[in-house]
Amino acid sequence: MNIQKMMQQAQQMQERLQKQMAEMTIEATAGGGMVTVAVNGSKQLLRVTLDPEVVSKDDIAMLQDLIVAAVNDAHRRVDEALAGQMQGLMGGLGLP
Repeated sequence: MNIQKMMQQAQQMQERLQKQMAEMTIEATAGGGMVTVAVNGSKQLLRVTLDPEVVSKDDIAMLQDLIVAAVNDAHRRVDEALAGQMQGLMGGLGLP
């Protein structure tokens, strides 16, 4: 197999993967849906949505914990999506 051709294919696949990940939006929730966050495939936080019921000046710590949990879950989901995309792309290289 031509190594230069394989390298070209790998670069094209990497560019395609980066584009797909940048266009991807992943949502995650915490607290039974009281906090919802959306991140893109680059793990940049796009938005945070809070249920008005969870907003209380008496329990800021809980709200902060829910936001952190939702963001961490979203990042984990991005990692899973990336791993799935990579498996699909690696299959296209025809490597043993």
